[in-house]
Amino acid sequence: MADDPRLDDAADERSDDGVRDEDVVEQDVGADRAEDDDTAASDDDGGETSDAEHTDALPEDLDVSGYVGPYVFPNNNRRRVPGYLYLGIAVICVVLWVIGRDDPTSVVNDGLLWAAAALVAAGAYCLISGFDLDVDEQDALVIATKQVGFPVGHASAQMGWRGIRSRPTWRILCYSAEDPPEQRALLLIDGVDGEVIDWFVEDNPEDWSDMDGALTGTGKPFPTGG
Repeated sequence: MADDPRLDDAADERSDDGVRDEDVVEQDVGADRAEDDDTAASDDDGGETSDAEHTDALPEDLDVSGYVGPYVFPNNNRRRVPGYLYLGIAVICVVLWVIGRDDPTSVVNDGLLWAAAALVAAGAYCLISGFDLDVDEQDALVIATKQVGFPVGHASAQMGWRGIRSRPTWRILCYSAEDPPEQRALLLIDGVDGEVIDWFVEDNPEDWSDMDGALTGTGKPFPTGG
């Protein structure tokens, strides 16, 4: 039986259609891949940041500029905490020495006693230097105002320690209430009983001409006269 030419033509057309369909599918896949590559490249370009955009920032609990409210100075008696720890470790060292001193296989020796003695000395010092801070910065500023004999405007308080036992002592710097201040004073006030240890008053040698009326300042340091 002879081949029908019409069947051959139909088969050729179906074959051509299949090839064209495969070409279209491959073109669509290639286009999608190209679009994905372009999108990824644009995302990479948009995600890049310059060095100028990277800045360091303090955690919120350490950012002083964002703090609102009175500052509470830590009590000096916290020094007793390590003192108690030292004494406790010293007791442990003595107990270990007593238990193991007669055991020939033990590694315990007299070094534990020397360590215990050093810990007792350190702990005792922490306890005797752990004064209670009965006079806070507000009390110290009130005492300074009464002592200097002039109305106080701006003032600052700094904690220091004096003597072998590290007795807490407030250092108060205060200025008179004029604008600009005409006098300033420096006082040392005991943080335990509020005694004025030393103080003096002098004419203010600082140049406040760069300060505005509200004393907010320009951010420049105070030049001193002389």
